[in-house]
Amino acid sequence: MTTVLIADDQPMQRFGFRMLLESQDDITVVGEAGNGNEAVHLVARHHPDVVLMDIRMPGLDGIEATRRIIASGARTRILIVTTFDLDAYAYEGLRAGASGFLVKDVLPEELLAGIRAVAAGDAVVAPTLTRRLLDAYVHHLPAAPGAPAASDPRITALTEREREILTVIGQGWSNTEIAARLHLAESTVKTHVTRILAKTGARDRVQAVILAYDTRLVTPM
Repeated sequence: MTTVLIADDQPMQRFGFRMLLESQDDITVVGEAGNGNEAVHLVARHHPDVVLMDIRMPGLDGIEATRRIIASGARTRILIVTTFDLDAYAYEGLRAGASGFLVKDVLPEELLAGIRAVAAGDAVVAPTLTRRLLDAYVHHLPAAPGAPAASDPRITALTEREREILTVIGQGWSNTEIAARLHLAESTVKTHVTRILAKTGARDRVQAVILAYDTRLVTPM
């Protein structure tokens, strides 16, 4: 059973999400939050598998709530739901530790699939869409803190092949594209990706893309 917390300041939006989620045999809603502070408090109380996190909420917004939940060490994964595709705030949410984002007018089956994917440890945002988002907004965001890739311990821990694969993940390549272009079996690529996530501490593929930008393995075009 996948447990979900809904965080949104619009009661009707929360109601719609709850109705959809409770129609599923494998998903249960453990609570609702109308702002970021409530979301942080309820995560600490209920330890849900997934939080559906709105970005614009009164008081503590969804980005800061995401940051605090991740910093607490909670196993909860955050799925951001935003009104606008390619919203600059969505990038900040991903950097804060969210496992992906969806637009609020997403089809019901896509939202359900996204929740299940995030709960299973996968990233919801497709690599090409992630690249589109980063390329669109990274020029307008503050420079990420941290050392260049050459001295960052998360990068120096990688083998040469792993570093190469992290670089192309940051460029938006899918596992299939990596396998074809680097002449590897797709199963081998998946093994490398798993090792990269473990060595760098990235929660999922989305966070690996953020890492590639933050450490300047990949730079905006």
